[in-house]
Amino acid sequence: MAELDPRDIRPEGFLRVSATLAALEHPHRPLWLDVAARTAQEAADALGVSLGQIAKSVVFRRKADDAAVLVITSGDKRVDEAKLKPHTGPLGRADADFVKARTGFSIGGVSPAGFAPADGAAPPQLFIDRELFRFDIVWAAAGHPNGVFKLTPAELEKLTGAPVIDVVQA
Repeated sequence: MAELDPRDIRPEGFLRVSATLAALEHPHRPLWLDVAARTAQEAADALGVSLGQIAKSVVFRRKADDAAVLVITSGDKRVDEAKLKPHTGPLGRADADFVKARTGFSIGGVSPAGFAPADGAAPPQLFIDRELFRFDIVWAAAGHPNGVFKLTPAELEKLTGAPVIDVVQA
């Protein structure tokens, strides 16, 4: 019996995203980076791409029902909660425990696919910011700070079924 190389053992979130992408016949398998990319800047540096090409996931907590709201936007932009509020109602900040419980991922690795909410909670309500469409190729987290996958903004829209809206600060 051959010994497993520790580099071949991947965390559950990464494996879940890999399986989801394969089931959806996404053309690009997730990549495992040699360095953790917990921020959009770290991911851009590791991949050698512009900061805007990182499809960062920003999670909010909807005040009305404590549901998760996830906005996928360009790494070089900040979400404007006032622009998001008409789509969701009032929002609050989501701490690390809330993010993990409602998405199945830890902050720094929240993927737009492969959710595993705890205790029967609903998956997050998703939105894609139109600023991502400035790029031909973007990179999203794949369930772990070391995991990423490549896609076009149109593939992201198809993969998630999320509406494309304008929710970033000017």
